[in-house]
Amino acid sequence: MSHGVVQIPGDVSVRDAAVIMQREHAPCVIIKDSDDKIGIMTHTDIVHKVVAQGLDPDKVEARTIMSSPVHAIEFNQTVESASTTMATHGVPLLLVTRQTQPIGTLTARDMVCSPARCGSRIAVSLKVHGEKPPVTTQVAAISQLSHLGAFVETPTPLPPGTNVSLNFYLPGSGRQIQAHATVLKSRGRTRTSRGAQETRPAGMEVEFTRLAGSDQSQITAWVIRSLYK
Repeated sequence: MSHGVVQIPGDVSVRDAAVIMQREHAPCVIIKDSDDKIGIMTHTDIVHKVVAQGLDPDKVEARTIMSSPVHAIEFNQTVESASTTMATHGVPLLLVTRQTQPIGTLTARDMVCSPARCGSRIAVSLKVHGEKPPVTTQVAAISQLSHLGAFVETPTPLPPGTNVSLNFYLPGSGRQIQAHATVLKSRGRTRTSRGAQETRPAGMEVEFTRLAGSDQSQITAWVIRSLYK
């Protein structure tokens, strides 16, 4: 999760709320409209409910575009529980609480980039979309995998926002999985010091954007078996 929660009154303008979110690097703000009514405002709310409607963000109060109720999860619940809650309510963000008190936020992107995925070494064929002709990178491997995304090791990481497709076989499976994904962030080859020299391979975090339900179930089952065998 991202630690800390930014809370503002309901009568703050959307523009001022956006400035606060930018300054605090916050994915959302909690809006306290009254003692018994709270809501949440994200960047998506600003885009869909203000910008796309041609409204003046200086004249729109945050309370008018907030989403309510606010869906939350206790800090000691599992990531799988968080994923289920998001899917059940159709929300990409949860408030994280400790004994009902907000202490942070958890987004779908946080879970995709979470290191608590299954370690692996799976050869993958990676195709970059938008290139003419499409570029296929054969020298790539998935080293961390979940049903939401993966870390792909590749000598030449692609920039964030690049759309790709991944074709790979899970160990022990004869059926190919094809996943469409978007690059979230990339890193070059780095060296860290933890008593001894450790080299981190170059690669990129990707979020699956289109994945067949059967393939998602297969990945989930494989990850669970690998984590708890």
